Amino acid sequence: MSWISRQRAVYIAAAVVLMLVGWRWSFAGGARDGAEGIQVEVATYATPPAAPAASGAVVVHVVGRVRHPGVYRLRAGARLQAALRAAGGPRSGADLQSVNLAAPAVDGQQVVVPTRGDATAAGPAQADGPVSLSRATPEQLEELDGIGPALAARIVAWREEHGPFDSVERLTDVPGIGDARLEALREAVVP
Repeated sequence: MSWISRQRAVYIAAAVVLMLVGWRWSFAGGARDGAEGIQVEVATYATPPAAPAASGAVVVHVVGRVRHPGVYRLRAGARLQAALRAAGGPRSGADLQSVNLAAPAVDGQQVVVPTRGDATAAGPAQADGPVSLSRATPEQLEELDGIGPALAARIVAWREEHGPFDSVERLTDVPGIGDARLEALREAVVP
């Protein structure tokens, strides 16, 4: 077979493959539905589905004194330090002493990097609102009914070891808090 004959055979094979692809595409709905069908297909494939936390990722919302506040996807088991790094790092004036960067990131968690000297930096507790178990200071925890300095210290120690509270019910994992005390605190606290 001459070089020209081989070249011709390659062109014919390529044309047949292109025709088959076009024919298959037309029966898949692309050409049959017109331009509107193509847009629907492109939009469907252009937006990947959100991966659930079980897929090995956690999603956190980083706000405050960071370079790029926003929502970030981290690998499961990542620490809050990775969330801070994903947000571009701290900006000048950030109070990193108020954030436990070694704590594990929890799916759906909001990571607040406060400003140094900010009165609300220690936690989100407000006089008229619930106390965050994950961010409150020992002093703020002591303001709750039935929580003294020793129990407040155990709550803080538990979250430093295990990370932020993912539910109010996890309070029963803290030594000294049983079901009765949990029920008494349920309306005054949030994870």
